[in-house]
Amino acid sequence: MAESLPEHDRILQEIESTDTACVGPTLRSVYDDQPNAHQRFMEKLDACIRNHDREIEKMCNFHHQGFVDAITELLKVRADAEKLKVQVTDTNRRLQDAGKEVIAQTEEIIRCRVQQRNITTVVEKLQLCLPVLEMYSKLKEQMNVKRYYSALKTMEQLENLYLPRVSQYRFCQIMIENLPKLREEIKEISMSDLKDFLESIRKHSDRIGETAMKQAQQQKTFSTALQKQNNVNYGRNMHLGRSRILESKNEITLKRMFEEDDEHEEEVLTAQDLVDFSPVYRCLHIYSVLGDGEIFENYYRKQRRKQARLVLQPQSSMHETVEGYRRYFSQIVGFFVVEDHILHVTQGLVTRTYTDELWNMALSKIIAVLRTHSSYCSDPDLVLELKNLIVVFADTLQGYGFPVNRLFDLLFEIRDQYNETLLKKWSGLFRDIFEADNYSPIPVANEEEYKIVVSKFPFQDPELDKQSFPKKLPMSQSVPQIYIQVKEFIYASLKFSESLHRSSTEIDDMLRKSTNLLLTRTLSSCLQNLIKKPHIGLTELVQIIINTTHLEQACKYLEDFISNITNISQVTVHTARLYGLSTFKDARHAAEGEIYTKLNQKIDEFIQIADYDWTMSESDGRASGYLMDLINFLRSTFQVFTHLPNNNNDHAAMSGKVAQTACMSACQHLSTSLMQMLLDSELKQISMGAIQQFNLDVIQCELFASSEPVPGFQGDTLQLAFIDLRQLLDLFMVWDWSTYLADYGQATSKYLRVNPSTALTLLEKVHRGMKDFSKKNNIFAQFRKNDRDKQKLIETVVKQLRSLVNGMSQHT
Repeated sequence: MAESLPEHDRILQEIESTDTACVGPTLRSVYDDQPNAHQRFMEKLDACIRNHDREIEKMCNFHHQGFVDAITELLKVRADAEKLKVQVTDTNRRLQDAGKEVIAQTEEIIRCRVQQRNITTVVEKLQLCLPVLEMYSKLKEQMNVKRYYSALKTMEQLENLYLPRVSQYRFCQIMIENLPKLREEIKEISMSDLKDFLESIRKHSDRIGETAMKQAQQQKTFSTALQKQNNVNYGRNMHLGRSRILESKNEITLKRMFEEDDEHEEEVLTAQDLVDFSPVYRCLHIYSVLGDGEIFENYYRKQRRKQARLVLQPQSSMHETVEGYRRYFSQIVGFFVVEDHILHVTQGLVTRTYTDELWNMALSKIIAVLRTHSSYCSDPDLVLELKNLIVVFADTLQGYGFPVNRLFDLLFEIRDQYNETLLKKWSGLFRDIFEADNYSPIPVANEEEYKIVVSKFPFQDPELDKQSFPKKLPMSQSVPQIYIQVKEFIYASLKFSESLHRSSTEIDDMLRKSTNLLLTRTLSSCLQNLIKKPHIGLTELVQIIINTTHLEQACKYLEDFISNITNISQVTVHTARLYGLSTFKDARHAAEGEIYTKLNQKIDEFIQIADYDWTMSESDGRASGYLMDLINFLRSTFQVFTHLPNNNNDHAAMSGKVAQTACMSACQHLSTSLMQMLLDSELKQISMGAIQQFNLDVIQCELFASSEPVPGFQGDTLQLAFIDLRQLLDLFMVWDWSTYLADYGQATSKYLRVNPSTALTLLEKVHRGMKDFSKKNNIFAQFRKNDRDKQKLIETVVKQLRSLVNGMSQHT
């Protein structure tokens, strides 16, 4: 109990000193103590309350007197306060009455001050807005007059400088919303202008290119004339007296050329004159300002690549006329002239790398197109004009900095094709010349006619010059014509070699090669075809041999001619030679072979009309008519060979050789044909009378051979062509079988050229003929002793011949 009292005092102290919100834990401790602690705490609490009441009562008693004194003083002051209140109320009323006018004036001043402040604010805001409105008005005006680049600059100023100052106003928001739309409008308009520009340059590219090519050609002509003038001046120093007139003439010519060039320069328009480039500049600036410069560059290049493909696409009929090629080249030149102009007046829109890439693509396409279309050209004049166009085209673009070496390489390909077209054309000319020729020596009645022929063809014959007029030149009319046409071919080939930037040595080499082709291929082919034609007879073939001889001699003059026009000496190591020697030799050999062939054919024609009666009992006593006609033909034919050229030893040797070979060939062929006639398998039997008649014909052949139809044969060389026939016929005419069989195989045999199989074949036919003759003349002939002996002899000889033939076959 005594212990709990101090505890309750502590709790009461905590309650008095602790905040009311924290008294809960303290009170809980009252209940956590011993039983009846709550009652004891309440008693303790009541005692504490009573103590405090006593203290309060003591304090109130102590201060009560002072409180009474204060109340008494307050009551005294109340009267004064009422009086003061009345005075204050009256003063306030009078003050209110006096301040009403002041208040009114003050309110008026305040209102004026507010208005003044508002006006000042409005003026300040208007000063900020007016430049914006002025700039926007300026923007609209620039849009109306199509000054889009300036309009974009105005927009930048509006956005960056003016609009941020007044961005809180609604009209500024409207402006800000409209500016992107205006930019898009400007982009669309400028793009439309660019499209119009691209369409314009596409339409004018051919005219631009034509103008540029004319300027390049004029400059080249001027440079050539200037170079010639310099050469004349150089020559004047060496040959002053002779060249004064030439100098004055060249100066006049050059002066006229300068004047003509000046006139042309006044008339010639540049690309800037033909096309307004401002749209592309404007569009480039606009897209650059808008930050879309790369987009514009890509679009421009893409569109130009498309146009390049269209320009590079030729018309299907381009190869038919030179105008088609000229229009094609003009369009390409115009395209690249525009690109070169854009390259130099803009920065970044077109780069050198881009133009080089575009040119390489175009060059590959151009070369492919020219290869294809030029292959269709069969007219050499058109090919030559095409070459001139390509040269001008290449020179023009080279002047703009584009590499054109591949074009000049292509010209070498086209040169080969040009030569092919020339060869085809000259092939026709040669054919026409050969068709029109009469293949007779050229008659000249007087000196004037002779000089005309010699001026066309380098003919020299001292022996002929000694003869009086009228006289005949050995060659026919085709020879000078062929010579002239070969020179014309050289001129035509030279035309293509000009302006190819090649040295005189290279041009000389090209001319010689093309001339060799003309001689070895074209002229040779025409000669071969001419020789093979059916209507060309022996006389014509002889004249052809004469003609080729003179043409062969003229080849050295053709070489001199080429050297003169190229100023290249023939002693140069690399100078090619003309192959006319082999060409005309081949033609002569072909003509000679054709002579032999035609002679043999003619002999065959005579042989075919031979009409032997192989069963005749005895001969007619004279040679057959067909054979005499054949021999007469051969005699007249070999007389023609006396006209072959023999004005020098070589020609005489060649003439004799041809004649001898032709004569020997004819005799051998005649001998072979007669032998084949005897041994023909369809001929079953031959009478001795037919053998005698055949022997008479062979004798005539031998007489012809011994009569020396062609001079130059030694001894009986020509008669040896008939030796096989002679020995065979002698064997049957003499009936010398014992000698033949006895001497067979010996070098001294009288019948050395008689083959056992040939003798056997003919003997069997004679045997059958004899049998048939005997049957027809006398049915009792077979009982005659002589006939029986002869039959036995023949049978014996046949057996021996067969054994010889079998022995030969076994030995073989």
